[in-house]
Amino acid sequence: MRIQHIIISLSCFMFGIHSLSAQVVPTPDTLVRDSLRQKPISDQYDVGDLFRNLFHPGRPANTKKQPSGITIIPNFAYNPSIGAQIGIKAVAGRVLGSEPNTLMSIAATSASITTKGILYFYLNHNIYTPANKWNLQGSLVAAKTVTPDFGLGIGNAATGSEANLALSNPDRKAYVLHAEYYNFREKIYKQVQDNLFLGAGVSFEIRRNIEDRGATNELTPYNIYSDRYGFNRDHYQSNGFLFNVQYTTRDNQNRAYKGIYIDAGIRANQTWIGSSKNAVQVTTDFRKYWSLSKTHPEHVIAFWNWGSYLVSGKLPYLELPGTGRDSYFRSGRGYTVGYFKAPQYFYSELEYRFPILNNKFLSGVTFFNVQSANDMQGTALFERWQPGGGAGLRVLFNKATRTNLCLDYAFGKYGARGFFLGLTEAF
Repeated sequence: MRIQHIIISLSCFMFGIHSLSAQVVPTPDTLVRDSLRQKPISDQYDVGDLFRNLFHPGRPANTKKQPSGITIIPNFAYNPSIGAQIGIKAVAGRVLGSEPNTLMSIAATSASITTKGILYFYLNHNIYTPANKWNLQGSLVAAKTVTPDFGLGIGNAATGSEANLALSNPDRKAYVLHAEYYNFREKIYKQVQDNLFLGAGVSFEIRRNIEDRGATNELTPYNIYSDRYGFNRDHYQSNGFLFNVQYTTRDNQNRAYKGIYIDAGIRANQTWIGSSKNAVQVTTDFRKYWSLSKTHPEHVIAFWNWGSYLVSGKLPYLELPGTGRDSYFRSGRGYTVGYFKAPQYFYSELEYRFPILNNKFLSGVTFFNVQSANDMQGTALFERWQPGGGAGLRVLFNKATRTNLCLDYAFGKYGARGFFLGLTEAF
C-alpha cells in the first residue's frame, strides 16, 4: 500500500485540531441542560411523554423525578441488508459518578429475527468510569447471517481472466452468503491526559458453515477470493490484537451537539491465537460536530471520516472493510452492508441535523456520503468514488439520553436505494 493513502486519511484528523484546546468537557447536568442553553429536559417531549398522554390522559408529568436513562422497546428496523426486523432492544445511558468531567456511559442489547432469515443477538457497551479515568468499549455477537454480496472493489471492471471479471462484478450482480457468525471484542482505554486515551484489546471473529446457496457455478466473488488467497470456503477465523489512541470532547455519545471524536488504531491478526491468516490493518475514525445555534443547539453540522487500510497479510473476504463495516454498521446509507469492500477503504459523510418542533419531539436530517476502495486488480484507492445520500426524520425516544428513533431514505448508484430505520444517530 502506498503510504500517501494513510497520510490522506490521517490528514482528516488535522481538520479542526486547532480548536481542540477550546472544547469543554460536559458536566453531569448534561442530562438536564446542555451548556449551549438548550431547552430544559422538562420542556422537551419524547415517546415516554406520548405514551403517558395516550394511556394516562390528564396525569401530569412528574418533573421532580429523575428521568430514566433506560429505554426498553420492541426492536423494529428495516434496511435493504436485513429486510424487516422484529425483536426486543434495551438501550441505557448514565453518567457514572459525580465528577464534573465524566462522559455518559451507554450500553445496548438486542435479540431479533428478520424477514431474510437472520437471527441476531448482541450486547455492546461504551463505559466511562468517574473522571473518565478508564473507558471500556466492547461487544458480543452471536448470529445466523444472510449477507448480500456484490463483489470486490468499487465497481470497476477488472481486465484479464473470466475469474477477475467475476470477482470485480462491475454489474453489481447480487449474491447471498449464509453463515454462522460469532464475535467477541473488548478494548480498554486509559486516560493519559484530559480527553486523551490509550487503549488495547482483542477481537475474535468466527464464521462457520459459509455457503452461497444461490450460486449457479464456482465463479462467485467469494469462492474466487477465498481460493486465490488461501482461505477455507466453509469456515475461517479472524482473531487479532487491537491498539488504539482516542481523543474525545463530544458532549453526548448518542447525539452530539458539539465536540470532536478521533480514534486511530492498529489491528494485528495472528495465527498463533487462531486466526486463519496473519494481517496488519490501520484504522482511522474522525467525527466533528458544530452547533449552529445557542438557543437551539440541535442545529448541527456533523462530519465523519472512517477508513481501514491493510498494511500486510490477507483478510477473509467477509471481514474486508467496506460499506457499513464500521463498528455499528451505520456507514454508507443508500447501499447494503458490504456493497463495496476492499483491503483499502475510505469513507466520508456530511450531515445537517435540525429541529422541526419546538418541543424537540421531531427533527430532521439530510446527508451525503462518498466512498472509495481498491480492488487488488488495478484500481487504486481514490481512483474512483461512489456517492450516496438522502434525508430522514428523527423522533425523540428518550430525552434523558438524547436517543432518537431514526427513519432515513437513502439512495446510491446502480439503482441502490432503501429505507433505513434504527435507534440512535448514524454517528
